[in-house]
Amino acid sequence: MTMFNTPEQFAAANKASVDAMLTLANTALASAERIAALNLNTARSMLEDGVANAKAMLGAKDPQEFFSLQSSLAQPGLEKAVAYSRSVYEISAQSKEEISKLLEAQFSDFQKQVLGLLEKATKNAPAGSDVAVNAVKSAIAAATSAFDSMNKAAKQVADIAETNVAAATNATVKAVGTAAAAAKK
Repeated sequence: MTMFNTPEQFAAANKASVDAMLTLANTALASAERIAALNLNTARSMLEDGVANAKAMLGAKDPQEFFSLQSSLAQPGLEKAVAYSRSVYEISAQSKEEISKLLEAQFSDFQKQVLGLLEKATKNAPAGSDVAVNAVKSAIAAATSAFDSMNKAAKQVADIAETNVAAATNATVKAVGTAAAAAKK
């Protein structure tokens, strides 16, 4: 028994593999491009803010105004850092989701091919091979169940991590805001 009965089946399988690899590569490149754009925009914004903040602080008339300006500038800087971190996390999470969908589709296609081959083999199998065929089907069902369980667990972990990241960043922004407000008094 061979996996491919015709050259067309072999060509189709190769094309599907190449298409999957291209999709994976394009997803990775798109993610890298988005990260690079985010980094460039963040660097530009930090430079502009740094110049504006330096000018404002150099224009302070006394030490009290200088320190008041310094503490008031901390909150926007932290909020921008948190926004940057969230953006990086979102880009990474979206890329992971796209790659997971691709891998799920590939696993599903592979499983269908194996089950199709198993059905063909069953039709041509000698009498008494039902036990072996059922054992293979059972192993495939167990592997599918394990894959589904791992996939669900990974999604739950990602959801928990996302919730924790959001809670931590919000708590940090609030804490710095409270500290900045206390420093102004």
